[in-house]
Amino acid sequence: MYVGTLSFDLLLGDVRSLKEKRSIVRPIVAELHRKFAVSVAETGDQDLHRRAEIGLAVVSGDTVHLRDVLDRCERMVAGRPEVELLSVRRRLHGDDD
Repeated sequence: MYVGTLSFDLLLGDVRSLKEKRSIVRPIVAELHRKFAVSVAETGDQDLHRRAEIGLAVVSGDTVHLRDVLDRCERMVAGRPEVELLSVRRRLHGDDD
């Protein structure tokens, strides 16, 4: 069994309230969950208007499939015009860890 995680550090556009922030972050979280069947949530910077941290996790029996899902999730988030992807932290954990 292998577990892969991604942590996205995002800069949001012209956001002036937490309500506006939620209107940007929630659709991203929902799309990641729906399209890729990953566990995903906003995991940090929840009190900041223009920053967001989104974390996701995937479990697979195959590292090739795991890396493919993580790559597609990263491309999807990077392609969103309403956010700027500042950094991505990727971790892979296997039975040997």
